[in-house]
Amino acid sequence: MKKRPLIFVTNDDGVEAPGIEALIKVMRELGDVKVVAPLHPMSGTGHAVTAREPLRLKLLEKIDGFEKYACTGTPVDCVKLGEQFVIKGKPDLMVSGINHGSNSAVNIVYSGTMAAALESAIGGVPSIGFSLLDYSHDADFSHCDAFIKKITEKVLSDGLPKDICLNVNIPAINGSEIKGIKVCRQARSRWVEDYELRVDPAQKEYFWLRGTFELLEDHPETDEWALRNNYVSVVPVHFDLTAHHFLEHFKHWENHA
Repeated sequence: MKKRPLIFVTNDDGVEAPGIEALIKVMRELGDVKVVAPLHPMSGTGHAVTAREPLRLKLLEKIDGFEKYACTGTPVDCVKLGEQFVIKGKPDLMVSGINHGSNSAVNIVYSGTMAAALESAIGGVPSIGFSLLDYSHDADFSHCDAFIKKITEKVLSDGLPKDICLNVNIPAINGSEIKGIKVCRQARSRWVEDYELRVDPAQKEYFWLRGTFELLEDHPETDEWALRNNYVSVVPVHFDLTAHHFLEHFKHWENHA
């Protein structure tokens, strides 16, 4: 009998979020599953690691082919601890999500969901981050299963290029059928922050973050275009942040003495 692949699952919305439960359900159809996810919501933590306080793992469930742990740290902590103490090695695949909300365009920079996928990719594990464009706790994930299964099966069978992970975003149900899967590049965009100054009951000032998303281009090759036109966007992501196309531009800075 062919051995089932070992799939590692995490997220950034917390170990009890509906999104991770939906992802676990699909992954258990495809392989043995080990889950290590944050005890509390960790959205927006990016690639943060915990270095100044202890980390704890709590076993929540263990049956044949399935283990689930809560971790007091960030999504990246979950990956590091999960590989060392739960899996005791490398899984065949790592998946992160399903995130409640978009991780397209510049959102990937802030995303704990995608930071976990990138961390696994750094360690040489084929990795995918999945997100649904619905921020609500009771979001409908039912239409995600088929797309997640198709993409996951493709990665399990074909693998991914070295140092590459996938950022997959799925449109929310909006009354029309999803047209299919579109491989894209990340759209140019930014968040414009507006910190609101408030005063607490003790008359001490504090700040509350608000922000507006600005799309800086509207091109059919981008994830934002694909999502607005009801496609599932798939963006290959690399953790090498070097602007390779500008290396020559700065070569004259070098000292040739």
